[in-house]
Amino acid sequence: MAAQELGIPGQRLKKLDVDSGRLPGQPGMPEAILRIALPMLFLLVWETLTRLEYINALFFPAPSRIFRTLYSMVISGELLHELGHSLRRVVYGFTLGVMPAIVVGLAMGWSRRFRAVVEPFIAAIYPIPKITLLPMVMLIFGIGDLSKIVLVAVASFFPVAMNATVAVLGISPTYFEVARNFGAGWWKTFTRVVLPGSLPVVFAGLRLAFGISLLLVVGVEFVSAQEGVGAMIWSSWQTLRTDRLYTGIVTWSIIGLCSNYILRSLERRIVRWSR
Repeated sequence: MAAQELGIPGQRLKKLDVDSGRLPGQPGMPEAILRIALPMLFLLVWETLTRLEYINALFFPAPSRIFRTLYSMVISGELLHELGHSLRRVVYGFTLGVMPAIVVGLAMGWSRRFRAVVEPFIAAIYPIPKITLLPMVMLIFGIGDLSKIVLVAVASFFPVAMNATVAVLGISPTYFEVARNFGAGWWKTFTRVVLPGSLPVVFAGLRLAFGISLLLVVGVEFVSAQEGVGAMIWSSWQTLRTDRLYTGIVTWSIIGLCSNYILRSLERRIVRWSR
């Protein structure tokens, strides 16, 4: 039946999932329940085993104790203070790394000559664990925040650049031929073909790079920072304050979930044609 016959002129009807009767991408009730029920069941079992003293509360404090510590540290402002230091390093380093990475990656995918020059350097540096560069970076940029930001930027650069390259190489040559036949210059080809065709894969690289940034900044703070979530976790381990240790881990997990949600939401708004 046409949309006009249903009294909805000019609108397209969304196709329903035949099996479940829901719109595509909309989670079904069993899936939504499982997303909540399984973590809650895990926490309940953990809490029960701790209270019954089947597991050592020193090494595995009860979830209720962890969340009480989390609450008290938020109220006192201590956790927000540590979180602010870590997030500043992540955001600055991530931004500093991905901006040139997108440009270099798109250029590598678009230009065979540029790729031939740059790709060997990326292939040589990418496999190096970025945490091993910390001593050299600290020698050059000092022991302050700048060295940590630079290291996060270096780690963020590679996944975005490589994803951007693969994205451009994956665009069908037909689109470039059509653009050339219509007399499109390099700028129109970039804005009408290269950029729209590569954005979905570039966003996948951004999510991967941000996750790497979160991992790296905590590792760096373990050994070269007095403030930050990583420094708080390390200090808690040294003093056996495991409730604070788990609080740092839970906090960083929440940051990871939130950042992934934000980047996915941004992708849905910008790359609407990929849905």
